[in-house]
Amino acid sequence: MAATERATELAQAAAAAADEKKATSITAIDVSDQLALTDVFVIASGSSETQVNAIVDGVEERLLELGAKPIRREGRRDGRWVLLDFGELVVHVQHDEDREFYALERLWRDCPVLDLDLAG
Repeated sequence: MAATERATELAQAAAAAADEKKATSITAIDVSDQLALTDVFVIASGSSETQVNAIVDGVEERLLELGAKPIRREGRRDGRWVLLDFGELVVHVQHDEDREFYALERLWRDCPVLDLDLAG
């Protein structure tokens, strides 16, 4: 089973919003075959805690415009790894160092990567 159209739409919007805030290494992974809880992970990096939080703000604002509110938000205070759970989409915004250390893409390497078609 592939990610739903809605999950893919939200992932594209989250990635575009992160890109506008100068996030780096933006990736979307279709985890729908592996997890029953969500369809897509979007992973993005920021070079500082301030940038991580700005990316999070941008993603939340963009998805709110599409009628999606986070069910859960974790890690905001520290600004190192913020998780936004929108149900069918989970957005991970990580500080560059944490992204390298935890290597989520490696953990989910058997899952397909979505084409985000980002202009940047």
